[in-house]
Amino acid sequence: MLRAGERAYGYAKACGIIGKSFVGKRIFDLSDVSRLSDLDRLIFPQTKGDLPERELLVDLENRIVQRSVGQIMTLVNAFVKPPDLLVRLMRSYEYGDMKAVLNALAAGEAKSPGYTDIGRFRRVAFEAYPDVEAMVKGTEFEGFLKEILPFNQGELRSLQDMAALQIKLDNLYYTALWKDLHTLGRRERRTIERILGEEIALRNAVWALRLRTYYDMSPEDIREKLIVPESKQFLAPAEASLSMALDTRTDWLGWKYLSLLNPENPDEHWKADPRYLQNAASEYLYRLVRLSFRHWPFAMDSIFCFIKLKQFEESLLTSVAEGLGMGLSIQDVFTLLEVTA
Repeated sequence: MLRAGERAYGYAKACGIIGKSFVGKRIFDLSDVSRLSDLDRLIFPQTKGDLPERELLVDLENRIVQRSVGQIMTLVNAFVKPPDLLVRLMRSYEYGDMKAVLNALAAGEAKSPGYTDIGRFRRVAFEAYPDVEAMVKGTEFEGFLKEILPFNQGELRSLQDMAALQIKLDNLYYTALWKDLHTLGRRERRTIERILGEEIALRNAVWALRLRTYYDMSPEDIREKLIVPESKQFLAPAEASLSMALDTRTDWLGWKYLSLLNPENPDEHWKADPRYLQNAASEYLYRLVRLSFRHWPFAMDSIFCFIKLKQFEESLLTSVAEGLGMGLSIQDVFTLLEVTA
């Protein structure tokens, strides 16, 4: 149980950080940026480096992630005993890094893809790469990987279905996160439960559309690969979509997330676009979290929303950096990401 002083301090600290973050109206401070170096100076005013654009992209993306993680850790470390939910949210970076590691191993890469430093919350020994058994020993990934992957003296053999593996890792993460959520009291988790429930349902909907579009999977195969932390309520929109025609928008009328699908274009035949749905879902969740941030100032909701807002900001800034690196304008990036304040 968090003490009243910890709650008050946490909320005040969160408000201070969010006030200086690129969320809400501050997103449009990015509108005048046209080069990576401009973006670098906007986010990191004290920057004195002068790297070539190609090298700057990787360096800037790394610093954006480190900045976000550092600010989140500052808040979570302020609690004497952070709730399991907050620790799991911190460790979302570890789950993401595991995906990158397994991709690298499957591709036979000798060099580690690196990892995000989450301090005392890290459990995976990423420095043991490429010895995956040593990396995951004593973690929840140990049993998970032994169940689905063959090992040979610590080396990972060929991996045929990276999409399926990513879904399995998502399932592992969200199942644990949902369990951690329910260690909180009912009043503490009401807003978080709503947001997290929407996030899982949307992730399932996006996965279902991606698997149909890019992998031509059958509805039966897709159902086996969706995230089911505890209740089938998270499956309903995804399952409903499986019987809807991918090239007929009117077939989707009445679907829960119809407004998040790509609109019809009179100049071309419509086809459901997984990337558009993913970006629109992210924007929808961002607005939901932003509206919820100040509803219950001293409850766990505000800290959860703070972490989510920082992760949305991180995703936005890295996407802007990548867009600029490819020669896109800020407006092009905003349009692709469905960004609004």
